[in-house]
Amino acid sequence: MRGYVKRVVKMLQKLSDEQVKQFLNAVADENDMFDSILESLATGLIIVDGRWKLLQSNKSAERYLPFSVRIDDPKNENLVLWEVVEEPDIAAFFKDCAEKDKTNVSEEFTTSTSGGSQRFITVSIIPFVKQSKIEGNIIKIDDITEKRSREVLLRRMENMAGLTNLAAGMAHEIKNPLGAISIHIQLIQKAIKKKRDGDGMLPDRKFLEEHLDVVNEEVGRLNNLVMDFLFAVRPVNAQLSLVEPSMLIKNIADFFTPEFNKSHIAVSLKLPEKSPRLMIDEKLFREVIINIAQNAFAAVKERYPQCADGENYTGSECPGRIEISASVKYDKYVLNIADNGCGMSEDTMARIFEPYFTTKANGTGLGMTMVYKIIKEFSGDIQVKSKTDNGTQFTVTLPVPQTDRKLLTENGA
Repeated sequence: MRGYVKRVVKMLQKLSDEQVKQFLNAVADENDMFDSILESLATGLIIVDGRWKLLQSNKSAERYLPFSVRIDDPKNENLVLWEVVEEPDIAAFFKDCAEKDKTNVSEEFTTSTSGGSQRFITVSIIPFVKQSKIEGNIIKIDDITEKRSREVLLRRMENMAGLTNLAAGMAHEIKNPLGAISIHIQLIQKAIKKKRDGDGMLPDRKFLEEHLDVVNEEVGRLNNLVMDFLFAVRPVNAQLSLVEPSMLIKNIADFFTPEFNKSHIAVSLKLPEKSPRLMIDEKLFREVIINIAQNAFAAVKERYPQCADGENYTGSECPGRIEISASVKYDKYVLNIADNGCGMSEDTMARIFEPYFTTKANGTGLGMTMVYKIIKEFSGDIQVKSKTDNGTQFTVTLPVPQTDRKLLTENGA
């Protein structure tokens, strides 16, 4: 069609009125076909000129990125794209790309549908080339909500595979209190039978109460075991959204630092001023950091007993410290939480994420199991390095959603 139009234009003056009409109808039909194709695409497309003024868009783009004005209204033809997009984060992304002349970049965003549910989209900037010259940009918008849902489902199925070990651990834990209950009930039954066969009087009240107290304690222990088990096997219902991690980590550290400082344990932060957003759940991410920090707190106090609570501390300055640092390496956000506490043996380190494994007298052995499950729910990884009397370091690695690697490097990778 392109070659046909050029040939007709060259000989336009030689054409009859009927031939011109046929030509215009053919061009109109061709335009209608291209418009139909554009509107039929599930991928959203927006075309802007070199000044980022809107030239064309399809319905999918308007569905994924609600505009604050009517695009086809002539009064809005001088507005640039970021002035008409309602989502502030996406508008800021467009403005940054325009000001820094960025192309061939993409980024993920979370938006809300008209029904209030969450949608995940990828926005990509591609050069708009016309006659071998860059005349503007094409913005491509893909809905990846279903893909994200499949990833979450796959991770949860993988977590289900670990329930066999968890159930085995639960069965082992239940055996002890059940055995104790059985023994004490048998002792009571024998005492009652002996009395009935003798003088018919009930056994001594103190004798019964001692055994029944043990039974009640073990029943309570069983109840706690079952509650812990339900806590451990429940799905991690993560509400994932794009979150800037450095400010979140700082706010969490500000929450527990006063308690640590009260015990004369120093807390230091080293976070990048600007970091890419991560696909995480803020509440669960907070649970991860606090759990690791509390373990570090206990480890430091075990190694340095002089790290005492209260204002009456009179010993030398406590050497205990906890360091939280983060960096961006290629397409990964790496968070380190290190302490100089008592550390762990190789055997303990190898089992730290196992359900019901604990070195604490009153520990449930489920805290680090939950940490592991949460990080896996974020499609991340967690590693631990430790040595007895030489501290521990947890390293959490989280993926950066489809962001240009060059941009990450510029931000301090």
